[in-house]
Amino acid sequence: MDQASRRGFFIMSQKDFVLCLKLLLFLLVVSQFGTDGRQQWPVPYRRFDSRPDVDSYCEALYPFCPTGDPDGRIPFMKDGDIISIYRLQTPVWEWKYGDLLGKLHVMHDAVGFSSLDTGTNYTMEWYELFQLGNCTFPHLRPEMKAPFWCNQGAACFFEGIDDLHWSQNGTLEKIGEISGSQFNDLAQWVQDDNRTGIYYETWTVLSDPSPNATAWFESYDCSQFVHRTYRKLTELGAKLSSRSQTNYTKIYLYSGEPTFLGNDSDIFGQPALKNVATDIRKFYYSFRPHQSFAELAVSLLEAFRDVVFDKSFYLYYNFEYWHLPMKPPYMQITYEEVPLP
Repeated sequence: MDQASRRGFFIMSQKDFVLCLKLLLFLLVVSQFGTDGRQQWPVPYRRFDSRPDVDSYCEALYPFCPTGDPDGRIPFMKDGDIISIYRLQTPVWEWKYGDLLGKLHVMHDAVGFSSLDTGTNYTMEWYELFQLGNCTFPHLRPEMKAPFWCNQGAACFFEGIDDLHWSQNGTLEKIGEISGSQFNDLAQWVQDDNRTGIYYETWTVLSDPSPNATAWFESYDCSQFVHRTYRKLTELGAKLSSRSQTNYTKIYLYSGEPTFLGNDSDIFGQPALKNVATDIRKFYYSFRPHQSFAELAVSLLEAFRDVVFDKSFYLYYNFEYWHLPMKPPYMQITYEEVPLP
């Protein structure tokens, strides 16, 4: 045995090195595709090991979860406590516009809890750290080639249920009970889910409006968090039921099969993709924040032209860009029933 082998080193031949490179490339491709080599639809939402720090450029107009625990902790319940579960729903921005968006069925969803032992109520919801617009469209910063995204979403847990807020134009309904022990297990799941699911996704992208449509991308928003919570509660043994129809807001885009374009370095760091990079920046320019009324009117016309006439939409999903070949009816906001599990 030579000296390198005695130290535990492995000297690779050129042929083996090339084979390893091919294997690495295959694994990278398979991470985007199914085992049969075809693209997996819907594209799986990417999870992360931990939540990244917030860039100082991103600043919320309204602070995120102002009355919740700064470290995201959820109170511990006694094992024998009885915890009531409430379904909460209200129009988006109801505090500012009243029921206006409720008439369009644009609703925000949350879950409420009440401890029999202490009589304390709690609200749990998942929403954007930097408001919806920043999670849906990026900023175009002159000093940066790639669009800059302020996109994070997170769970917020705080004491109290604002009965009037949830019930006046929406829903506040008890749907079940769990023990304190089951609640503590749910709390651990919420913290794990919150740590690994870090960004908000507004759009659900389908091939067409039919019941058998292919889902290209799934949204990741407040209602999806509520659905995941209900499923987890059911796994923990809760029996959930509602006297009213359990409808939820969905915002759909309709397109043919999407084309994968790449991440920031792929697109904005490669001279060969300069035209694609230009098209993406031009597309998002129509959705830039802080526009005057006149600028907004022009931007809406440009966005309409891109989506309807040019049948083009650039989607940012899993920190990667996809091109959507849009098709009628292009976009739709629905209020669909999703039964309790």
